[in-house]
Amino acid sequence: MNAKKLFVNALTFLRVPLIVAWLVLAVAEEFHRSPWLIFFAGASMFFSGLTDAFDGMLARRWNVVSPLGKMADPLMDKVFYVVTFPALAWLLLKRGESAHSLVMLVFAILYILRDLWVTFLRAVGSLYGADGAAMWLGKVRTALSFPAAGWVYAYIVFHDMEFFAPVEKYMLWSCFVVEGLMITLNLVSSFTYTRAYSSYLKMALERK
Repeated sequence: MNAKKLFVNALTFLRVPLIVAWLVLAVAEEFHRSPWLIFFAGASMFFSGLTDAFDGMLARRWNVVSPLGKMADPLMDKVFYVVTFPALAWLLLKRGESAHSLVMLVFAILYILRDLWVTFLRAVGSLYGADGAAMWLGKVRTALSFPAAGWVYAYIVFHDMEFFAPVEKYMLWSCFVVEGLMITLNLVSSFTYTRAYSSYLKMALERK
């Protein structure tokens, strides 16, 4: 196999072990507070996000875009959502922030439902030759999901530290703004995909 193609595919699949490492370290830090666990957890999430930023870019630059990469990349993104957002809801609840935890839980459910719905729409569209490529709004949503998750995690681990107290309420409200923006993007993206694939849904419903 082409070495560049192998590297790009490895970068894509690396997203999963990195975000699982974040999960293990973040949960461990809840039971054994340690700045080192926070550091390595944050680094794992950061590098997981970087894989999403660079795998597609390198594949296009090196002209090694492959069907496997096209299928694997969105799957790795979904693994990130399924692991990260419910875990953030649990971490918030563990820290005694039940209202914020509920917001994050709704956030996680909407994200997962949107991805299941879009996967269904693409499957229906494929019956009639639809391209199935990601729409720009979906790409924006995906790209922003990584820093959004990182921002919420930073709030979780720092908000109860003494040096953070003067800006705690501003950080909390910034989290709500970020989460509200992402929920809005998620809903608009769902609507955009539904509208784009509505003709295929109609054909499928009318098909005998």
